[in-house]
Amino acid sequence: MKIIVIDDDAMVTNGIKTIIEMVTQNNDNPYKVVATGKTGEDALTLYPLHNPDIVLLDIRMPIMNGIDAGRTLIKEYPNAKIIYLTTFLEDEYIIEALKIGAKGYLMKTDFDSLIPAIEPVSNGHRVYGDEIVAKIPSFLSSDQKEKGQSQTEHQSLSEQEVELIHWVAQGLNNKEIAEQMHFSEGTIRNYLSNLLEKLELRDRTQLAIYYFKNMGE
Repeated sequence: MKIIVIDDDAMVTNGIKTIIEMVTQNNDNPYKVVATGKTGEDALTLYPLHNPDIVLLDIRMPIMNGIDAGRTLIKEYPNAKIIYLTTFLEDEYIIEALKIGAKGYLMKTDFDSLIPAIEPVSNGHRVYGDEIVAKIPSFLSSDQKEKGQSQTEHQSLSEQEVELIHWVAQGLNNKEIAEQMHFSEGTIRNYLSNLLEKLELRDRTQLAIYYFKNMGE
């Protein structure tokens, strides 16, 4: 599995590279850090050269920060899978990471979570550190108050709707959800559209946040 690490601290980059390759060297599919960089622009340059399975991306960097780099990467390469690996827990960063479609958000201090997160993310799932999951329930609070949303909406959901929200929150696309729920992709598209309207949510990102607030274990 090919990985790119982007961080403006060379010691952090080298440490991440060493840990990833040392821990997985005996795996059937060992992880290989194929390139490293120091700025968001490096991420944009290196990605098409190496076509990595995963991009580990810092947030605060010179020239171009990680959020802007991630947004551009996913726009140009929709299949890009980004894990933010950072020291910052500010709500604005986490929300932006969710909005642009990042697959993970972990703290640099939580190295134990890094290796187990890589394979699920490479398969399209989302992985967030415990500190991030703990903050997610607050993100929709103000919106829900303004719209008068309540627990009644959650209770009114059908089993199929609950399952659909679960798979969206896990990062599956419509085709993958269709396979899980044994429906056509068109049916899932229609269900999703109706569900967003029912809950007065804008998009899949808000639906995923709704899951973590109201239904996540």
